[in-house]
Amino acid sequence: MKKIFLALCLCGTFFAAAGQPTTLKMTLEQCIDYALQHNYEREANALNESATQDLYRQSKMERLPDLSAELGESVGYSKANSSAFNGSYGVNASIPLYQGNISGNIEKNKLLSEQSVYRTKQYDNELTIQILQAFLSALGNEELLKHQQSLLQASEEQVKSGSERFRLGAILESDYLLLQSQYATDKNNISETAIQRDKSLLTLKILLSIDPAQSLEIEYPDADMVELMVLPNEETVLKSALATLPDLRISRYNVDIAGAGVKIAKSGYTPTISLNGNLGSGHLNDFAHWGTQLSDRFTAQAGVTVSIPIYDRNRTKSNVTQSKISLEQAKLNEKQTELALRQTVSQEYLNVVLSHNSFETSKIKKNAYSASLNAYRKQYEAGSITTVELLQQQNNYINALNDYIQDKYGFMLKRKILDVYMGK
Repeated sequence: MKKIFLALCLCGTFFAAAGQPTTLKMTLEQCIDYALQHNYEREANALNESATQDLYRQSKMERLPDLSAELGESVGYSKANSSAFNGSYGVNASIPLYQGNISGNIEKNKLLSEQSVYRTKQYDNELTIQILQAFLSALGNEELLKHQQSLLQASEEQVKSGSERFRLGAILESDYLLLQSQYATDKNNISETAIQRDKSLLTLKILLSIDPAQSLEIEYPDADMVELMVLPNEETVLKSALATLPDLRISRYNVDIAGAGVKIAKSGYTPTISLNGNLGSGHLNDFAHWGTQLSDRFTAQAGVTVSIPIYDRNRTKSNVTQSKISLEQAKLNEKQTELALRQTVSQEYLNVVLSHNSFETSKIKKNAYSASLNAYRKQYEAGSITTVELLQQQNNYINALNDYIQDKYGFMLKRKILDVYMGK
């Protein structure tokens, strides 16, 4: 009985625990890895990659022979023979000996298959940057919440102290009301920041393709701020980005694909040569002596077919002209893509430098206003400054704190985006 009772208790505990919602705790790296495996759009890109690879495999199969079988039975009626059954059976085969567009299609589909891999990598970079934005935004609001909760606690103590001082006549009613107003403002700030954090977490859940109702907690990145501040020179960043970013590879593949299109168009000028074969037999009138009829009527044929284009209403010439234009457009797009990438990476590099400077400045400003606020609070407690002066200094600190948090995580985001561009 004791064993049964223990088993029932364990089962009850298990089901109670299973019924409780679990909380996902994820680092930045875990979020990125999870999204690369579960994001729905990413899965769609992977399916497209598989489709292009299958298309390439199929184009290579076009060199193999076609093989088909035909079987037919029919019944006829005449005055001489009320009903007659006729049948025919055959096997047909065709092997392409020379067909210019087959080689062109194989080359084109191979390039498309290879390009699709880089398109997936391009989406991975875009997805990573979106995750960085949502993750660091949530993390920044989480850090801001901690500071705001500390300020709210101080405001609450100020209201309690102000209530006593107002009762004793040490401060005016207007000063006490200002303290209450500041307390209400600090509570509202916490509510707004929590909402902004939850919105960022919701965006992150969508990027991870998980249920929006799923509880998610994020953890601070392992990377130290000092590590992020180590910035290579601009030329190194640019060289690494041009070597690793898939955007330039994709544009180069477009040039090669357009070149294959020219070859395919020119194949319209060349003849098509194929080897054809046929084995067949049949029977007439009825099924009498069916085996003998099949043997007597057996035929075997083989031949070579050559199709030579002579005049196709200028279609081939027009196709060649259009494909050459597409090739030139692809070359121009490649140059434009490289130029745009250089501009983007250079701008991002300068943004990192500017963001780092802003972060360092706001950090000094925040520390200065924090020390000043502590001094003002002591002076206020001693009665040497007014409530207005205290609250003005407190608002100055809040503004400096907001700037610091924004600049800190803005710098982290821009610095990590630069790492993505560098293939890290």
